[in-house]
Amino acid sequence: MTGASIKDFNWNPMVPELLVTDINKSLAFWRDVLGFDVAFHRLEKGFAYLDRNGVQVMLDQRNDNWETGEMEQPFGRGINLQMTVPAIAPLLEALEKAQWPLYQGPYEKWRHTGDVQSGCREFLVQDPDGYLLRFYEDLGCRPLS
Repeated sequence: MTGASIKDFNWNPMVPELLVTDINKSLAFWRDVLGFDVAFHRLEKGFAYLDRNGVQVMLDQRNDNWETGEMEQPFGRGINLQMTVPAIAPLLEALEKAQWPLYQGPYEKWRHTGDVQSGCREFLVQDPDGYLLRFYEDLGCRPLS
């Protein structure tokens, strides 16, 4: 964290903790490519708590704790983590610069949500362990067509 005390940190009420095979490899992706800040870490224990504009995630190097079944890559099968960002373009540029492949390229989607349609631009990418990350840029609402 830069310039603030951890006691002043805005903790989200729900934060996924992802088991990873190599904390340094994961940090190189999450921090160096995607631009997440390290709020705090215990690297000697293989742990880092990350934040990017209020999107928070914990990375924990596997140590056989809390593993409810056999771990096999890609991790996180059956789940994708949607993260709302102000714009997806900077992330796409960073991923391209790092030559990191996209799982699904950017697209625009309008979904029926109540009495309106909500729009977004989004794309999907997998982290080094195969977790599926969906970055979502809000386009606002429009009337149902």
